[in-house]
Amino acid sequence: MLGPLAVLCALLFPGGGAGLNLEQNPVAVERLDTLAILKCQVDTWVWYINWYFHQEGTAPKWLLYLDMSTGKVQRDAFVNADKVSAQKGKDSYSCALLVQRLRKSDEGVYYCAAWEPHSYSCCPGWVKIFAEGTRLIVTPPDKSPEDISPKPTIFLPSIAEIKVHKAGTYLCHLEENIPDVFKIDWKEKNGKTILQSQQGNTVKTEDTYMKFSWLTVTEESLDKEHQCIVKDERNKERVNQEIDFPSINKGMMESNVDPMGHSEAKQNTEVVTLNPSSSRSFRPVPSTVELTAINSTEAFLDDENRKFLSTLQLQLMNTSAYYTYLLLLLKSLMYSIIITICLLGRPALDGNGKSS
Repeated sequence: MLGPLAVLCALLFPGGGAGLNLEQNPVAVERLDTLAILKCQVDTWVWYINWYFHQEGTAPKWLLYLDMSTGKVQRDAFVNADKVSAQKGKDSYSCALLVQRLRKSDEGVYYCAAWEPHSYSCCPGWVKIFAEGTRLIVTPPDKSPEDISPKPTIFLPSIAEIKVHKAGTYLCHLEENIPDVFKIDWKEKNGKTILQSQQGNTVKTEDTYMKFSWLTVTEESLDKEHQCIVKDERNKERVNQEIDFPSINKGMMESNVDPMGHSEAKQNTEVVTLNPSSSRSFRPVPSTVELTAINSTEAFLDDENRKFLSTLQLQLMNTSAYYTYLLLLLKSLMYSIIITICLLGRPALDGNGKSS
């Protein structure tokens, strides 16, 4: 059992130290009554790899450890050998936890961990290093991998936003059957750097989950094309969906201007729903195969988009309320400090009203 200092150091130095790092896939999705193979990779050889299981609202449970030299497995007393087992990889730097005959009760986060020597002043000796864990999701037996694929909808910046703020906002909305299996990132087209973006919370609707992310493009980058990257968290080797966004300046140039000076954009005000089973790269133009593009004025009138806008508005309201409350709390704290300083700084008065 971990001692208090080892536990403290494991919390202070999660995910690996100077020489040891453990990696797992963030998410695994498997069908009911099938086998789940949860992999763990280490960057240096270790004697033992431990496995833990955690469900929300409960304490983590130690399942077993695997001897990486002999392949022998030592389980906790409550773990059934026919249910949970482990095996080392061929390269001796990896192993896998096998959970058989899956049930909904097997859902949770599975962590691999290993001991590493440390000489930190707080806790010299051995420290147990944990990976970030794999969240196992068990689906009905009739759900195919295609059913898990998200349905992306993209929102392009409006002409008004571009003219007033000299910036534009791209928005990518995902409709998922299973929450948090897919991650949204942004980058410039043909670039490698992930850009800073905003991520909304996952919101449950009647029978699906909604997630959205938006990227604000500043004036310096209005002439650059961007991409929304929909990443499958189940496996790093899976091909990402790349959704191309045209440069905002190009969209402005392709807008129509009537004799009164009013503009109606051909691209900027469109909402595009993408087919998740189509190719890995998409361009939000009306003529592309398997894209359904409609004018945003009409799109916002349907129930689905009204629901999305309502969710987005609620998200922004909650964020604004949070920062307002935080500001008021800081003002109250500063006021209390000032009052305390004033009270402590007043000279003590004697019975005649003179300072003593």
